[in-house]
Amino acid sequence: METVLAFIIIFGALVFFHELGHFLFAKRAGILVREFAIGMGPKILGITRGETLYTIRLLPIGGYVRMAGEEMDAIHLQAGHRIGLLLDEKGQAKKVILNQKHVYPDILFLEVEQADLEKDLFIKGYDEDEQLVNIKVARDAVVEENGRETILAPYDRTFDAKNLPNRFMTIFAGPFFNFILAFFIFTAIGMLQGVPTFEPVISEVTEDSPAEQAGMQDGDLVTEIEGQSISTWDELVESVQDSAGTALDFQVERDGEPLNFTITPELSEQAAEEVGVIGVLYQSPVEKDFFGSFAYGAEQTVFWFKEIFRLLGMLVTGQFTIDALSGPVGIYKTTEEVAQYGIFTLMSWAGMLSINLGIMNLLPLPALDGGRLMFFVLEALRGKPVDKQKEGMVHFVGIMLLMLLMIVVTWNDIQRFFF
Repeated sequence: METVLAFIIIFGALVFFHELGHFLFAKRAGILVREFAIGMGPKILGITRGETLYTIRLLPIGGYVRMAGEEMDAIHLQAGHRIGLLLDEKGQAKKVILNQKHVYPDILFLEVEQADLEKDLFIKGYDEDEQLVNIKVARDAVVEENGRETILAPYDRTFDAKNLPNRFMTIFAGPFFNFILAFFIFTAIGMLQGVPTFEPVISEVTEDSPAEQAGMQDGDLVTEIEGQSISTWDELVESVQDSAGTALDFQVERDGEPLNFTITPELSEQAAEEVGVIGVLYQSPVEKDFFGSFAYGAEQTVFWFKEIFRLLGMLVTGQFTIDALSGPVGIYKTTEEVAQYGIFTLMSWAGMLSINLGIMNLLPLPALDGGRLMFFVLEALRGKPVDKQKEGMVHFVGIMLLMLLMIVVTWNDIQRFFF
């Protein structure tokens, strides 16, 4: 149950922040946001605030922000349609009723002659007295059809009506907010757990190792190797790994007292290469540093950003196979294992996943945010947008291929973890 809760919280937070980026920049650009959804599939819970419906959906495999103009949601009234209109005090239509299911007093019935609900916002038609009337439609009017109400979206409030920089930032903001979330997660770890100092302090000396035989003990601080100052653990590791079989003079501090040891690193195979080791383990000391926590958050975000790109490059060049990929099942099982090491390890895992989600979404693949951004770049180069039908077909094919990949990856996860 703890794993289920951890998975829901982590996955929900990643999706929420991703969609929050889209949502905030869409609102900033003046785009009408029809729905902010966490999850996919059937709706579990829905609350309407202002002009946006906020929903939680059954399948925890993503989310979306549905903006006016993206889903071909324009409403067209054809000549001959019979409709009902509710007017406000200015004589403008505040509600357009296409199929009357409710009884409204003072409703105006019209047979449509001509209408524009996108730009000019008017409906011209014949009333019950066969008189031709021209009714202005309010910008915030509601269209009711079969009892379902939809807020009218004037063209200037649709996604496509906005200039290229606003559309680009609205789409880019999703992955960008995943990077921001990772930064805050790693910063919170630094504030709560402390910022690693990376001092070359020996946390544990293994039995029968060269370090133990020379007299080194837990808690020793290495200050010099072969007369060279050592200030970080990485410097210590580099000196030892490059000196297999060569005696090294170590200077350490123990309870404030300087000591000297001569240790010869043994040859060991690590990550398919032979290196020198002396048999010591490391756990970085930490210190509470408020401002240092922000620097730590930035360093960890940049580190994982580079690391995921490196692994992605290995996948592209064939150094990894598709079996190395994981879907929701694999992420769930890994979350189960990571949770055993404590809340801070779980938080680090969430930060890494957030960066991974941001990078994956920025890949220039159809149906992903990166694919849409690619079309915006093409629009900037061509000086005009790509035909919507052609772009839609590319995204449709991309969605099908991504769903096929998801099925394959999920099946591999099920085989790996359960069979």
